[in-house]
Amino acid sequence: MIDYSLKQKIDDTFRMLDDVQNRDPALTVSTGMTLREMLKYNLLQYVGFLFESDGTDGRQELEFIRDYLGSVMTISQFLNFKYGKCMDKNFINTPPRCMLYLAKSDLTDGAVKSPAGRPISKEVVELYGDIGTAFVAVNGETVTEVANMSNYCLMLDNFLKEYGLYFTDGIPKGRINPKSRNLRNKNKASGVKTGASNKPSDNKSAGKAAMAAEGLQAEPEETLEQLMEELNSLIGLKSVKQDLANLINLVKVRKLREERGMKQPDITLHLVFSGNPGTGKTTVARLLAKIYKVLGVVSEGQLVEVDRSNLVAGYIGQTATQTAEIVESAIGGILFIDEAYTLVKGGDEKDFGQEAVDTLLKLMEDNRDDLIVIVAGYTDKMEEFVNSNPGLKSRFNKYIFFSDYSGKELTSIFKSMAEKQEYTTDKEASKYVQDYLTAKAKAHEENFANAREARNYLERCIERQASRIVDIKDISDDDIKTLTLEDVTEK
Repeated sequence: MIDYSLKQKIDDTFRMLDDVQNRDPALTVSTGMTLREMLKYNLLQYVGFLFESDGTDGRQELEFIRDYLGSVMTISQFLNFKYGKCMDKNFINTPPRCMLYLAKSDLTDGAVKSPAGRPISKEVVELYGDIGTAFVAVNGETVTEVANMSNYCLMLDNFLKEYGLYFTDGIPKGRINPKSRNLRNKNKASGVKTGASNKPSDNKSAGKAAMAAEGLQAEPEETLEQLMEELNSLIGLKSVKQDLANLINLVKVRKLREERGMKQPDITLHLVFSGNPGTGKTTVARLLAKIYKVLGVVSEGQLVEVDRSNLVAGYIGQTATQTAEIVESAIGGILFIDEAYTLVKGGDEKDFGQEAVDTLLKLMEDNRDDLIVIVAGYTDKMEEFVNSNPGLKSRFNKYIFFSDYSGKELTSIFKSMAEKQEYTTDKEASKYVQDYLTAKAKAHEENFANAREARNYLERCIERQASRIVDIKDISDDDIKTLTLEDVTEK
């Protein structure tokens, strides 16, 4: 029986690859294959690598390949393909070719994103996990198939981490299929070990070597100077920048003392970000994660952004496991918990938020040398949250306040967002935008969302402009790029 949700996911992924190809037709010109063709071939290699004969005629596996990958093969053809294309000793250590090109595309400014806003390479790695889970279940999983799948997907996960593509949307997805996770855990619990040809290398340079072999180079990591320049270029946030500069200087001095064998001051680097929505808390946290990596505070530099729904489950015992998995994914970087105060609901015994807090506190202590936690939310509510638990109060004693943006700052944010999308405003429109956003900032209505307010406003302006110009004959570039008074006026 065909799993139509998996079939749909495969088709959706192929369409996303078509979009990448259309954006950059020259991306794979040297291979003579499109990204769609390349992924289909690489997935066929993958299932060939996973396949282990169990004494059957392989009919069900061949039907799987036909139904999901569109390839019709005899068992003889499939086995010849398996042993000819999928059993090289470096197969388990080398990312598939399609992933190399997708990573290169994802690391490019303006890269195509999935509908969920994630890099396409992340969606493809998730698809590998889903297809592997379904394939090994066709005739009943074998220990070798499960081990091969887990190790191959782990290699893909590490490839994404190597290029900073694993955590970019906050919550790490990678292989989120619960069955895939359970199979990996089962493999680990059973002590399964595989031969050298099926065990992924711990050398993270394997992905970079494969990229180089294809003539593809990822962008170099940013220096501390570049990251600080990026932080200081953010609009507004004057006090935040000063607080972070002081904190970063403290970290630098601590490192100097450590290098010279001196005692370290007993401080915590966990932070409370307080302020209203849309004031740049997540943006700053993401930059701070990179800065901490450069300074050696953490090893990976990823930001894992979560809220209550990601930590708290609906049944007894599940919350601790769910929270532990999230924390594990953040080790080496920063765990950013938005609206953290929702974890504590006024002593409600039926709520499992406290279980998440208790688990978090323990894991923070266990991983204190390679994990930073930032809790964020409204100022008054965050103070209540931190003061609700002695463990929280002892670990979170550094507050950074994010003030609301002024009308002038919101106008600058609007113009910056517009410029990045190659839009500009004429003189009349510019005056209206400034007056409108200044009035919004002063009124500060209940649902006012600061920078998000400017972004949403820009989206409405672009929609109005599209409706205005769509039927213009001989439309010019200026027509397409310019927002007029009619476009920016709110009814």
